[in-house]
Amino acid sequence: FHLSSHLPLEASMASPTSTNPAHAHFESFLQAQLCQDVLSSFQELCGALGLEPGGGLPQYHKIKDQLNYWSAKSLWTKLDKRAGQPVYQQGRACTSTKCLVVGAGPCGLRVAVELALLGARVVLVEKRTKFSRHNVLHLWPFTIHDLRALGAKKFYGRFCTGTLDHISIRQLQLLLLKVVLLLGVEIHWGVTFTGLQPPPRKGSGWRAQLQPNPPAQLANYEFDVLISAAGGKFVPEGFKVREMRGKLAIGITANFVNGRTVEETQVPEISGVARIYNQSFFQSLLKATGIDLENIVYYKDDTHYFVMTAKKQCLLRLGVLRQDWPDTDRLLGSANVVPEALQRFARAAADFATHGKLGKLEFAQDAHRQPDVSAFDFTSMMRAESSARVQEKHGARLLLGLVGDCLVEPFWPLGTGVARGFLAAFDAAWMVKRWAEGAEPLEVLAERESLYQLLSQTSPENMHRNVAQYGLDPATRYPNLNLRAVTPNQVRDLYDVLTKEPVQRNNDKIDAGMLTTGGSAGTQEELLRWCQEQTAGYPGVHVSDLSSSWTDGLALCALVHRLQPGVLEPSELQGLGALEATAWALKVAEHELGITPVVSAQAVVAGNDPLGLIAYLSHFHSAFKSTAHSPGPVSQASPGTSSAVLFLGKLQRTLQRSRAKVKSLGRAGAGDLCALCGEHLYVLERLCVDGHFFHRSCFRCHTCEATLWPGGYEQHPGDGHFYCLQHLPQPDHQEEGSDGGPESPELPTPSENSMPPGLSTPTASQEGAGPVPDPSQPTRRRIHLSSLERQRLSSLNLTPDPEMEPPPKPPRSCSALARHALESSFVGWGLPVQSPQALVAMEKEEEESSSSSEEEEDVPLDSDVEQALQTFAKTSGTMKDYPTWRQTLLRRAKEEEMKRFRKAQTIQRRLNEIEGALRELEAEGVKLELALRRQSSSPEQQKKLWVGQLLQLVDKKNSLVAEEAELMITVQELNLEEKQWQLDQELRGYMNREETLKTAADRQAEDQVLRKLVDLVNQRDALIRFQEERRLSELALGTGAQG
Repeated sequence: FHLSSHLPLEASMASPTSTNPAHAHFESFLQAQLCQDVLSSFQELCGALGLEPGGGLPQYHKIKDQLNYWSAKSLWTKLDKRAGQPVYQQGRACTSTKCLVVGAGPCGLRVAVELALLGARVVLVEKRTKFSRHNVLHLWPFTIHDLRALGAKKFYGRFCTGTLDHISIRQLQLLLLKVVLLLGVEIHWGVTFTGLQPPPRKGSGWRAQLQPNPPAQLANYEFDVLISAAGGKFVPEGFKVREMRGKLAIGITANFVNGRTVEETQVPEISGVARIYNQSFFQSLLKATGIDLENIVYYKDDTHYFVMTAKKQCLLRLGVLRQDWPDTDRLLGSANVVPEALQRFARAAADFATHGKLGKLEFAQDAHRQPDVSAFDFTSMMRAESSARVQEKHGARLLLGLVGDCLVEPFWPLGTGVARGFLAAFDAAWMVKRWAEGAEPLEVLAERESLYQLLSQTSPENMHRNVAQYGLDPATRYPNLNLRAVTPNQVRDLYDVLTKEPVQRNNDKIDAGMLTTGGSAGTQEELLRWCQEQTAGYPGVHVSDLSSSWTDGLALCALVHRLQPGVLEPSELQGLGALEATAWALKVAEHELGITPVVSAQAVVAGNDPLGLIAYLSHFHSAFKSTAHSPGPVSQASPGTSSAVLFLGKLQRTLQRSRAKVKSLGRAGAGDLCALCGEHLYVLERLCVDGHFFHRSCFRCHTCEATLWPGGYEQHPGDGHFYCLQHLPQPDHQEEGSDGGPESPELPTPSENSMPPGLSTPTASQEGAGPVPDPSQPTRRRIHLSSLERQRLSSLNLTPDPEMEPPPKPPRSCSALARHALESSFVGWGLPVQSPQALVAMEKEEEESSSSSEEEEDVPLDSDVEQALQTFAKTSGTMKDYPTWRQTLLRRAKEEEMKRFRKAQTIQRRLNEIEGALRELEAEGVKLELALRRQSSSPEQQKKLWVGQLLQLVDKKNSLVAEEAELMITVQELNLEEKQWQLDQELRGYMNREETLKTAADRQAEDQVLRKLVDLVNQRDALIRFQEERRLSELALGTGAQG
């Protein structure tokens, strides 16, 4: 072992350190940066003080009493403040409790701290002998406050001093290790926990099975609480784990040496860039390097840390992966990954993302002294079905709890791992406290499971705002806490009384992740009755079954007219044949009601696809069945179909109209054949796009094979293939003002979303994508950006009363309008202009407060002050005079970027999960449909049962598609936010130049940016109006339900 080569300044300044060797050992302990150095310096400290390590809280008090010089006192003040919280009862809450903690990761160490503060005897075993993980963890505000309260700045001076709040796993482990050592936790290194050893007889206790050769004292240690923090690969026996699968996701992490040069410190970190809302960045990356990513993050800590999600086809093309294997373990196994190619890949991506400003990127070394770069699979994530169990044998009870990755494997792009890990550690320690108080085992388990239900929902926004009040008591952290959400009766299967051998029990808890059926069509009889009610009274319509009664098209037209009055008037259908009437009804139902076809008009007329027709009609039923039958039009407050599906459909048609006509796939095809592969389509597999049917697995980007969503794809006019907008081949000549990327579609205007749209003839409507608006009424209006409107547009707030908006002022030029809007903006709209004198006092006050405080705390900004700062931040050079406030603003801006990134990654993950769920539904549907088609001799009752099951699957699919559309609306919001930010930055560059220095090309480019900005405002206006109309509709529906 060796001590740190230097001592901190205060060690040399404090006179006692020159005479007392224990002080020097303590300063070495504080500054040690390697695990072995921490242990050796602490051993030497204890030797100098005449103490034995691992003595619990009494040991802490003895160290504190002997090290009472000023440098040490600042640390004791912090730890005493934490230990003095009433919940710990002066360290006597759990004095008779003996705990074993498995794993010295951040979560294992953090729970050990809490158990030690409660007064329990804590023994921790760790199979490793050093900390070597450089990967960087994002910190939530409460974790920063929590670590500062434990003396983080004393152990690691650079803690949270950058523009982003994070820390490397290694540094986090080091500072928590120092705390647990001071609090008297007994630690054993190089020891692997392999299982439990039940009590052999009455009067004995639970022990651990350990390898390779544990000391006798540890082998004979009997405990009544086991906390497992050993990672996702190890979950104690008895716990059941559920796998959450998504689409194939390959992550790559890379750590480069941080030389801490001036040039390196000036390279800005990347809080997160996601392809889902910033396609231009990834398009440029692909063109420059051939690398195709979904996202990338860059943190600057002990190393330059990059993490990204790469596409499999790109890794194969660039030779990072040797072969394409369906098995993920084999695909990313060491035999299939080319290390040199992986290093080139990571280095090129990092170099591009930082504009080459990090210079020569040299890889840091991992625990095996190899370049610290790796590819990993996060397609599936494991989650324990329960967070705790109780086992009993010969009267000895053992409480088992999970924390960290063996409880829930985190989804890395969300940055929730360490924050939720700490929350689970607090909850587990609270459970131990309740256990020590003598609460009934089932009560303890029920309370712990109630808290576990909250864990996956937590975020910095929905927890208590005052992070300073956070403590062990869950009520200090979770608002609206219900500790009885799970009852003792529901957790009986978590209490095992062992006989000779452990009894395996089937866990029959309801899977909270299972899909719920929104409004299942139930039986065929119920569906038929509903269709008869809805079509009653229409001339020539007699519905007696779900097949032949619909072949003339009249019944379908009547159903659509009932649900959407004003179109498909019976008088307008005269002279139309059955095929034309059916095709027209299918089209109107899709465009005006959001009911996507799963059956072709030809199949309906021919009557040769009864299952497809039943599935199609069940969509009408589940969407509108709560609408009471009446001769008048359907109430606009009826639930109907997903408004997001309707909106996205109109968005896609708007996109198509804005581009050149593409090569057609021909006439609308038969519903039972895929228009791309030509293979058979079963009912649950059918995806309808522009009257053509596809497998979802076929309808993908021709380049990257990504799933295509409405508003996010286009068919190329040259080759006829479908592409996502990022990979859509661009024509050789680009339109004036193009930025090189695919043109963003205009959002449907509010008038397109209103219902009903008015009467129109079938002939006119068939020529376009929908009813043609009256040419005398402008479909879009240029809005005057008042301060209030700009304020609302910047945050996408919903306008409460559109009718009360001021009338537009006389039109002005596009340039004047956009300039006026931007004169009061920073990254958004409507921030008030104030004079710079106000900042001088603020800066002085901040400098004084920061210099008088030992630690840098996050300064809360008054909203008016923050707006003033943002206003001045836009002006070239102004903020240079106020460096402290400038840093605060930079942090706030990075935090906002991070929120957008995490929101995008949450959406991406859920979209991937929906895609996986749809694949499973399709597979089940194919089995049912094959059974129905082949078993013609099956009993009628069996067939009805199968049809009922098929309808339930259809309903589940419709629910998932509706959720998918809702998520894509949010993607549109993120896209607009990102574009606004980019345009604002671009425009600032032009506006900050002297007018006399601008060339004609500069002025032309500036005018083009201004025009784009105004168009962006119109698009956000359309989206806000859509959201507002939907909100008002939901309010009206809720009022009607209460009535």
